[in-house]
Amino acid sequence: MDNNKLNGISRRDFVKKTSLLGSALAVSTSGLANITGSLLPSDIHPREGRETQHARPGERAMIGLQTGVGTFAGPAMLPFLDDIQSRAYVNTLFPFMFTYIASRVGPHIKNFHGGDYATVHTQYYKDIHLNPATLRAPEFGNVDFLAVLIPEAKKRNMKIYPYILEDNRRPMYVEGMDQLYEIDLYGRRATRHPAGPCYNNPYYQNLMLGLVEDYSRSYDIDGIMWGAERQGPMNNALGAYHHGIRSDPGRVTCFCPYCVAKAQKQGIDVNRVKQGFQALEQFVNNGRKGQRPGNGYYVTFWSILLKFPEVLIWESFWAESLRTFQENLSKKAKSINPALQIGFHLWHNISFNPIYRAEQDYQQYAGFSDFIEPVLYNHCAGERMASYVDSVSQNLYGDFNKEQATELSYRMLNYQEKPYDQLAKAGFSGDYVFRETKRAKDDMSTSKTKVWPGIGIDVPAPTPSTSEIVKNAVLAAFKGGADGVLLSRKYDEMKPDHLSSAGEAIREMGYHS
Repeated sequence: MDNNKLNGISRRDFVKKTSLLGSALAVSTSGLANITGSLLPSDIHPREGRETQHARPGERAMIGLQTGVGTFAGPAMLPFLDDIQSRAYVNTLFPFMFTYIASRVGPHIKNFHGGDYATVHTQYYKDIHLNPATLRAPEFGNVDFLAVLIPEAKKRNMKIYPYILEDNRRPMYVEGMDQLYEIDLYGRRATRHPAGPCYNNPYYQNLMLGLVEDYSRSYDIDGIMWGAERQGPMNNALGAYHHGIRSDPGRVTCFCPYCVAKAQKQGIDVNRVKQGFQALEQFVNNGRKGQRPGNGYYVTFWSILLKFPEVLIWESFWAESLRTFQENLSKKAKSINPALQIGFHLWHNISFNPIYRAEQDYQQYAGFSDFIEPVLYNHCAGERMASYVDSVSQNLYGDFNKEQATELSYRMLNYQEKPYDQLAKAGFSGDYVFRETKRAKDDMSTSKTKVWPGIGIDVPAPTPSTSEIVKNAVLAAFKGGADGVLLSRKYDEMKPDHLSSAGEAIREMGYHS
């Protein structure tokens, strides 16, 4: 036996791959010794010793707003544009232009179908395994929302970035769409979140490249944002995301022919991958039944990884496939118009799951992204963090109670927030927005990539938001060094007074002109 090999994988590669997880999960002995108390250093004072970042002369921050097209359909467009500019000084719009999620289009959409809310120029969609015409969203007839929005926005010196929100709801009424989706551990086609279309599927690659080319060539846009709220299979098996407690560890992906062929070319033993995930599936299911392993949850988890390092290899394989996919989208747009600004929406799970944070390292985006939008919805983050803890405390953090698991998470993520029993109702503070914005800016300090945090306004949460919460979040983002803010999730769920509060913060920071 070659001592430098481990199940067909070089020890160097194994060390490289496991370093990602090890750095995310490692906790100092002294930290664990104090797990029943506060794990945060006593000298951290979230609002002391900080210099406010003021606008530099002549600088114009990006003030963006996400919206569904239903919000500005028909005669509502001009009042909508006037309202967002007067209340919040919005100078950039991010309309959900391609989506199969009804709530992202607008309230009370009848006979929802979804798809592309601009004209589908079929010449740009080659070899996509679909009839391009079926991509057109039919809810508003033949209205081309980009064509009608852009001229009115330009009159107001407002930029347009169509938002391509990845479909992971599997609309089976689009013939052939199912063939673009991932395949799970047992050969079943994926049906819903947290899975989705496969990044190694050439038909899906061609579809998204065609969509980017269509928008880039057909419209006078200023940029494009692409978003996907997904993560790798190991994280999904653990249910390591908010509201992941009901996830099925046997539904991990992707084992389609394209992924298998690509993996085999890289020397990955796919059969060993499957065996590892089957062991992880049993581990997770036993934990949910309250069956604690004899060696405890954390040790047993690492026993599985050490026996089947292919599990971690597959997690990295998935993340690297996503990154290549995103980079190709950026290259396509830049090849058509180098001036277009291309960036990516980053799922809120980056604020809860340290493993996901590691695999979505911001610095990896510096080479091909003009901007990133890390989701920093602080008010709903409390409930989301609590639901994340609910899930992982049944496996990865199963050796701790929920209060301890929450404090452990804070230590790893550098937060100072409410304890578990208060978290869902309290939400996260503005300090969280500050810390996460600063972390992103520090990571991007040697690049030109802009950081535009997503600021949640009235995103559903157990307790209603307030004007003060919104204002503090916007101020915190700019004080953390943000190059702009993206008011989120969508205009139709924002209370007018709360949008105005965002405007107050923008005015105080000097970014209102």
